[in-house]
Amino acid sequence: MTLETLHEHFLQCESVCTDTRNISDNCMFFALKGGNFNGNKFARDAIKKGAAFAIIDEPEFKINDQYIIVDDVLSALQNLALFHRKYLNIPIISLTGSNGKTTTKELINAVLSKTYKTTATIGNLNNHIGVPLTLLSMDNTTEIGIVEMGANHQKEIEFLTNIALPDYGLITNFGKAHLEGFGGFQGVIKGKSELYEHLKVNQKTIFVNQNDELQLKQVGEYNHTEIFGYKTELLESQPYIALSYKHQTIKTHLTGSYNYDNVCIAIALGEHFNISTKAIIEGIESYIPNNNCSQIVEQNGHQIILDAYNANPSSMHAALSNFDQLHNKNKVVILGDMFELGKTAQEEHQHISDYANSLNFQRLIFVGENFYDIPYRHNNSFYFKSFEDFGKDFANFNFESQSFLIKGSRGMALERTLDLI
Repeated sequence: MTLETLHEHFLQCESVCTDTRNISDNCMFFALKGGNFNGNKFARDAIKKGAAFAIIDEPEFKINDQYIIVDDVLSALQNLALFHRKYLNIPIISLTGSNGKTTTKELINAVLSKTYKTTATIGNLNNHIGVPLTLLSMDNTTEIGIVEMGANHQKEIEFLTNIALPDYGLITNFGKAHLEGFGGFQGVIKGKSELYEHLKVNQKTIFVNQNDELQLKQVGEYNHTEIFGYKTELLESQPYIALSYKHQTIKTHLTGSYNYDNVCIAIALGEHFNISTKAIIEGIESYIPNNNCSQIVEQNGHQIILDAYNANPSSMHAALSNFDQLHNKNKVVILGDMFELGKTAQEEHQHISDYANSLNFQRLIFVGENFYDIPYRHNNSFYFKSFEDFGKDFANFNFESQSFLIKGSRGMALERTLDLI
């Protein structure tokens, strides 16, 4: 079957699905494979549950014309997404970075959706499967697409940009994330900058922070560059950040001064697409984090900064610094392991433990094998090898009216701490 014919079938469907547990009527099911599963085996179940078509790559699973055979299901998904992106021919904004991608994407969407029909990446579906699914979720009513791109090794962003073909792009920052896959911090810079290279080759627009010297150096003397950050000023970060913009005050629901740059990005995109000042402010002020990312939770007399969505040395350091500056009393820090740091894991976890102990916190708790195995554990801190060990001891801390910072990598699932508090 040709890609054009596959796309015609896709246009007859309501959506795309890759999991038979989430089948919707008249969807197109892609029978993806993984290390421990073969989607071809679930194709029949998908059709029974209401899928219009099942895309498979093993002929023995074909029963009738609803089963479409391709050479490779994943490649078919990606190629269809590229074809559909060209078919729609709408402006696509792509963003990547070490920290703040999802928050920035949500802020941009909150602003642009005030005027345009937007479609943005759901959650953090930002990889070689998530980006195609995002593109295929757009239809002829979509006026602007917003595509988040994640990566943990070089050439991945390059691959994703060749599917999304962005017209606009930005990098939130370069940080110490996925050091193992990228081969160190310089590898992070090189890998993330693949977005810039794609935009430059195709003469598309780059948005860059005036205060980020590393990014300014990577962009260089490129004509299609829009500098942002000079029209605003950070006014407050206790506990939510507020900033001045065109003689008005924007009051956000975001904690942490590190989110200031993310707000500035959303303002810059809003201005580029001629969103009114009033709508830009309304969009930013309407955004309330609810994905364990820079989220403030009030529970049982405690104020909790829940940042359990992701963590790396750069974001961990920034979160600790911000929490230290808050005027709150009785501050407790609960940190979980940071993953994908490779050979630097022990060094980076030791650094974070040392830095946290240099600040003014009432209690420090570290959870996970990486923190537990550092060479030097501070006497006034608590170290637990697992979340289960931490949970068993939690009641012994007798917390009363505390301010908590909870942060760790996604795999640590530290949001489980809320069940203990």
